Amino acid sequence: MRLKSSIWVSAYLRRCQTEGVFGAVSRRGAEDAGAVFVKVVLPDRTAMLYAPAPQTAYDDARPFERVFAPVSVEPQPEALVDERLAKEIRFDPDIWIIETEDRLGRHFLDLVKQS
Repeated sequence: MRLKSSIWVSAYLRRCQTEGVFGAVSRRGAEDAGAVFVKVVLPDRTAMLYAPAPQTAYDDARPFERVFAPVSVEPQPEALVDERLAKEIRFDPDIWIIETEDRLGRHFLDLVKQS
């Protein structure tokens, strides 16, 4: 059984805080199983967006860990990232959105392994 979204978000924000990165919940989703999106804002007001990886990306040995995939290869204007998040909310109103600000762009997420 996968960790509840609310518990995962709390742990993720604690990790950010420990590393000296500001992070906050900008949208609270479903407590138990809401999808989590992470937006990392850079000093130039561009941002990277990390979305839940597709189910096919999960390791069979560890199917319950949360894995993420970047939505784009390069940072995008923050307004474009916000538009994408608005579309995601219309599709699934139960999503969580976490926003962090880090000049180095660190995200502390497990990413999908590229083949």
